[in-house]
Amino acid sequence: MSYTKKIIAIIVLSIVTVSSIKAQEGSGFGLRAGINYNANGDYFNSISMASEDPTAAIGYHLGVFGKLGDKLYVKPELVYTKTKTEYSIGDFEVQKLDAPILVGLKVIGPLSVFAGPSFQYILDTEFENATLEDIEDDFSVGLNFGIGLNFNKIGIDLRYERGFSENEVTVITNNTTVSSDRLDTRAEQLILSVSFNL
Repeated sequence: MSYTKKIIAIIVLSIVTVSSIKAQEGSGFGLRAGINYNANGDYFNSISMASEDPTAAIGYHLGVFGKLGDKLYVKPELVYTKTKTEYSIGDFEVQKLDAPILVGLKVIGPLSVFAGPSFQYILDTEFENATLEDIEDDFSVGLNFGIGLNFNKIGIDLRYERGFSENEVTVITNNTTVSSDRLDTRAEQLILSVSFNL
């Protein structure tokens, strides 16, 4: 199955899941948005043979979610995310669709914990002062886990996300020479969200 078909299938599945969740007792759906503190993987310079650690920067996200259950719940989401990471050569930006499928447990009062896989499809990438070849894999899987506070229709959660495997891209630093510099596009981020149940 092509990557385009995979992401269309994820979108359709998320919409169907959210729609069916709304009709079930004790469940609902809503909107979520917030900021991301993101850093991608190392940048490897083929000339100096050195790796550069990234500097994390602020991005943002917005999307929809569904929720099934109360004390123990399943929460599928579909989220547009834009992240930025800073390197000495320039800023690296990613636009992607994330589809986490989280399992959560209400611990005490408004506090809950959750975790689950996040299916990710990269829509676009841009590297300041350089050109990128095709990324090895537009479709990847990561892990989300975190804590949340829910007060009636308003929720706040803080989560950590990490890609499971390296997903490299070749960097072309000028118009005449193809560099063998490599960049690991795998995200590692802290995500702060505010959600609203509709």
